[in-house]
Amino acid sequence: MEVVVAVAEAGGFTAAARRLHVVQSAVSGTVRTLEREFGTPLFTRTTHRVSLTPAGEAFVPAARAALRAAELAREAVDAAKGELRGRVTVGTMQGVWAGLHHALAALRSEHPGVLVQLRQAAVADIRHALREGTVDLAVMALDRQQQRGLVTRLLSREDMVLVASPQRDLIVRTAEGRVELAEVARLPLVDFTPGWAIRHAVDRAFRAAGVDRSTTFEVNDIVAASELVRNNLGVCIMPPSIANHFPDLPTYRFARHAPSWRVMVVRPPGEPPAAVAALLRHIT
Repeated sequence: MEVVVAVAEAGGFTAAARRLHVVQSAVSGTVRTLEREFGTPLFTRTTHRVSLTPAGEAFVPAARAALRAAELAREAVDAAKGELRGRVTVGTMQGVWAGLHHALAALRSEHPGVLVQLRQAAVADIRHALREGTVDLAVMALDRQQQRGLVTRLLSREDMVLVASPQRDLIVRTAEGRVELAEVARLPLVDFTPGWAIRHAVDRAFRAAGVDRSTTFEVNDIVAASELVRNNLGVCIMPPSIANHFPDLPTYRFARHAPSWRVMVVRPPGEPPAAVAALLRHIT
């Protein structure tokens, strides 16, 4: 089961062998043995790629669940001996909640036998991983609809701000020094790629305000967005907690329809394993 899951996740036999620290022939032989046992292929093999067959698509989630159950059984025995061990896979997004790093450090200090793996991805990918069981918990921004079927706890809430270059003089302000989305839409915008939580919240805010906008730059990196703004090529909307990393760039609050940024800790339903529960205590 571990070999098949590795091939599926790595996308090939050679990559899976490197991941498992075995020779490729061992991986191929294991898969062939399992396919003979099932009487059906699990992978479609071509000269350029390896992909799952329908039987493989059915097998991999069940194999992941079985492997995770075996890990939990070992963790239960360790807990009975007074030791906390195991593995916790945490999903997160770029720029989300700096407090996560403090929680990870505290867990390592308290329980050095617990291995934490951090996986950074878009919201949709993290939610899918939570459902599949390949991520144990996540710290990310979600709207109400995206929270369905998950156990959530709010960590922080912010109204996003507009970030601009000090040289930009095209910002139209209200009497309170705030900006309107309609005025921002006339400026060159630096947007994040679809699938990012920031992009989702910004799109929703413009729709609520009834304002159309066009994207001048579309990036998937916060530092790249800040450099575009710093060079006065555009303006960007982001949470204040992220904008604070760039103190040389002025920020402006919105008069109305400010995009909302809600960061929460998220996990699947049910009682969390001991190692996951320990990390949750430090996060919350």
